[in-house]
Amino acid sequence: MGIKESVYYEGGPHIGDLLIHLALGVTVIFLPLTAGAVVRALWLRYRITDRRISITGGWRGRDRTDVVYTEIAKLVKIPRGIGLWGDIILTLQDKSRLEMRAVPNFREIHDYIAEKVADKTGKSLETITTR
Repeated sequence: MGIKESVYYEGGPHIGDLLIHLALGVTVIFLPLTAGAVVRALWLRYRITDRRISITGGWRGRDRTDVVYTEIAKLVKIPRGIGLWGDIILTLQDKSRLEMRAVPNFREIHDYIAEKVADKTGKSLETITTR
């Protein structure tokens, strides 16, 4: 039997992201952005536990990425939708980046991830986060 993980957040992107893009979708120019928001709403899911971050997405939710906290070198949060949701960008040790788009409660989730990274790596919060 494996080690039990405690789930902090599990769910999809903020519904406001979809609603704004649907409203913008009445114009031809914004149709690609609207399509992206629909795909995110249908198949993008985040699962943040005390051990890892799992992101399931892609066409029909067939892609999955798992990141353990020791792999994260830096965190950036970007507010969207008048601050109701936001993006969290994880920079990994190998300099690759992973974007978490339209995350609800992004400030709290960012702070939780930063605390876990600091606990697991021994780095200070100031060196991990960019505010």
